[in-house]
Amino acid sequence: MTEAARHGLSYVYRRIDLGELSLQPDEIGEILTWAERLGYDAVNVTHPCKQGVIPHLDELSPQAAGLGAVNTVLLRDGRRIGHNTDTSGFESAFREQMGDEEPGAVALLGAGGAGSAVADALLRLGARRLDIIDVDRSRAERLAGELARRHGVPVSARSADGIADVLAEADGLAHCTPTGMREHPGLPVSADFLRPDLWVADIVYRPLETQLLRVARERGCRTVSGGGMAVHQAADAFELITGIRPDPARMGRDFARLIEATGEAPSRPLQPATS
Repeated sequence: MTEAARHGLSYVYRRIDLGELSLQPDEIGEILTWAERLGYDAVNVTHPCKQGVIPHLDELSPQAAGLGAVNTVLLRDGRRIGHNTDTSGFESAFREQMGDEEPGAVALLGAGGAGSAVADALLRLGARRLDIIDVDRSRAERLAGELARRHGVPVSARSADGIADVLAEADGLAHCTPTGMREHPGLPVSADFLRPDLWVADIVYRPLETQLLRVARERGCRTVSGGGMAVHQAADAFELITGIRPDPARMGRDFARLIEATGEAPSRPLQPATS
């Protein structure tokens, strides 16, 4: 809302928290109906509804259709149009925090809605190989097949039991599961698997300083925090909803102040890498 006010827009943004309202993810269709009746222009969608929302939509952008995941729904003239700004948001965050470095060989944890978006971004960024690990092996295999078909790059589904071997061969780790969130604390991988020449990205941003990022930095890894992706996907969604391109850098400063106000002060500023 702060960025909207700078552009002279009267912008109302309200949170619909499933937990607080005792709602289930499979009620997402009803939630969209409420939003339409209340006059909403759009709805942002987050975990765990990014894939489950699709059957309730009338149309998907090409990118959302390719990913099989949606994080922004435009409500226009009685139609529900799904978009995905997670993938462009991660791409921008990686470039912002890692400079021109290519991802190399990447181990990706989580083949859900966020994982598919990050995987697609990593391949656009030039990843030469991608190994996907998910507790649901069949989901990882489906995502790997689709990505390999679209990008023509080696993409494999790997067993969670072999994560040590996958990381030993990787240049980077992209974490795309709920582990590390307030409701799901902990490390998604053993700290012993993190070595100094590995870059580590975490999409979790509440808290901004996850245990994974903290341990990775202690072990000398370069890191990409979830805050960057959160800001850039929001900027891209704002443009879809309003038709106005916001200032992501300014939004990043607003985001940092918001995090600090909640007592989750970032361990370092959201800014481009210097090495």
